[in-house]
Amino acid sequence: MALRILTDSGADLPQEIIKEYEFEIAPMNVYLDDVEYTDGLDITPKEVYDRMRGGARARTSQIMPETFMQSFERYAQDGDSVIYIAFSSVLSGTLNSANIAMNDIKEKYPDFDITVIDTKCASAGHGLVVYKALVMLKNGASKEEIIEAALFNSAHTEHIFTVDNLEYLYRGGRLSRTSAFVGGLLGIKPVLEVNDEGKLVPIAKVKRRQNAIRKMAELCIERGANLDKQLIAISHGDDIEAVNTLMGYLKDMAGAQNFMISYVGSTIGAHSGPGTLAVFFLDSESPYEKYLGLA
Repeated sequence: MALRILTDSGADLPQEIIKEYEFEIAPMNVYLDDVEYTDGLDITPKEVYDRMRGGARARTSQIMPETFMQSFERYAQDGDSVIYIAFSSVLSGTLNSANIAMNDIKEKYPDFDITVIDTKCASAGHGLVVYKALVMLKNGASKEEIIEAALFNSAHTEHIFTVDNLEYLYRGGRLSRTSAFVGGLLGIKPVLEVNDEGKLVPIAKVKRRQNAIRKMAELCIERGANLDKQLIAISHGDDIEAVNTLMGYLKDMAGAQNFMISYVGSTIGAHSGPGTLAVFFLDSESPYEKYLGLA
């Protein structure tokens, strides 16, 4: 009997964290020109971006209830307690699949102790919530404490990102054909956020990528709480140079020093495209950062 944390591949966690902690990641599927791949297992984010640069059309699909059923039943048989920390329900139907599986498995195992958390977060914002829960579990926190912290972190994690090519947002249905065309001609680089409802919304439009990256840093400073004392996540669509530029701004302008860097995975990257850059941080002082040894 043990407490288990489960997530999905929408969390975009760095490989070193995945290797360090014992936890299960349910994979989503990504399709390139209608050929199916399993996210993180038989294709990497870089391979997805390389294929997209070559003209491949990418899309994703939610995890089916059967996948969760298999995991949940295994945990139920072992008498384990489970926290599933999920990718935003607004951006994927995966959470709904998990709820279907949970309800079905509890009919067979009514004492199965499982909690499903809708983070309303995406990419490494989701990953931050998961990572902090993993650290708390390793340090002996109770299930109730971990759930409380995950709910707090989900509600207070800011998501700010930009894209390098508006064409991919158009293909993903996030932008009209006219807006993508005109924005491309004018060199517009939108800065967007995931709002409190978990939806992607634009917050600024600037010319030139360098200006978009600086605007992202300014928004971090405007919205963040004690950036010098918290873990900031940056994810990227195969553009480490942009990551270094953003980190430089945050170090110089806010004294930030703790970063978690990862790829924007297939789940988001299939819609945002190569060159996506995203930053995630807390907008409120957290009593749970102490578990990370940063506060």
